[in-house]
Amino acid sequence: MFLKNTWYVACTADEVADKPLGRTICGERIVFYRGKENQIAAVENFCPHRGAPLSLGYVEDGLLVCGYHGLKMGCGGKTESMPEQRVEGFPEIRAYPVVERYGFIWVWTGEAALASPDEIPELEWDENPEWGYGGGLFHINCDYRLMIDNLMDLTHETYVHASSIGQKEIDEAPVSTKKEGMSVTTSRFIENIIAPPFWQAALRANNLADDVPVDRWQICRFTPPSHVMIEVGVAHAGKGGYYADPAHKASSIVVDFITPETETSIWYFWGMARQFKPDDQELTAQIREGQGKIFTEDLEMLESQQQNLLAHPDRSLLKLNIDSGGVQSRRIIDRLLKAEGRLNES
Repeated sequence: MFLKNTWYVACTADEVADKPLGRTICGERIVFYRGKENQIAAVENFCPHRGAPLSLGYVEDGLLVCGYHGLKMGCGGKTESMPEQRVEGFPEIRAYPVVERYGFIWVWTGEAALASPDEIPELEWDENPEWGYGGGLFHINCDYRLMIDNLMDLTHETYVHASSIGQKEIDEAPVSTKKEGMSVTTSRFIENIIAPPFWQAALRANNLADDVPVDRWQICRFTPPSHVMIEVGVAHAGKGGYYADPAHKASSIVVDFITPETETSIWYFWGMARQFKPDDQELTAQIREGQGKIFTEDLEMLESQQQNLLAHPDRSLLKLNIDSGGVQSRRIIDRLLKAEGRLNES
């Protein structure tokens, strides 16, 4: 079950450069392409002539041309022409509200009349030259809520990511969970520890010593429909931790946009926005590579977890205090699903 009356990241802007892109979002088969003046468009990935996927076609003069028989489709879902054929009476196919912003293509799969671009979350780091960003995309065969659970409880880092960001002190640090309106925040603050390998590298990249005690923080924020932003970082111990001057710390925001494909698969857009050496492209590439390896470890665990759950649909999952962030996030999703009348849908 997933929300429809909301904005999801469908793809990155560069995925729709010079040819159409077919992608399933929330069970909807959609083709994204650039019409006149490079404007992004999104319509059903279904040619009204013979049902061929329009994503197998190409764009010509701002129109989407079906790769099967040459039917030309307009951005609003209306057939414009077809070689030597009368197609004026063809039924329109569905067009979806779509916006290009912050380097992403956002799509609304619910009632078009309710779509307002003002509801797209603001990404303050995107247009700020003091920030650098790099990211990637994974396709993962799991329920989107399992990924939310994963990101709202970072206890698993000790075990899944032992060679990069995990350390036993994470387990030992208390977790605080707070719900405010439609957002949930879980926080961990760990003092006077040695940074794990990933953060040692980040300290070195910021010209800081990597072999001295640090204070570490993890602040995970969920907002509907399925976005999680995580403030993470380390600072030399005794310098103020999370509030330390930038001269004494390496910090960033882990960006997580989780877009349902089906009930058991997702498009996972991940990245890291940082406030140190924003113009260093080599550093951006190094962080992207390291972060990609970390999330690959999550991928294997989540897909295996999903298979277990599908094999045992009647088993109830246990809930501990460390699960509070995920539990509260799911409650918000359920409340919104109920408001949309989707809670009892399969």
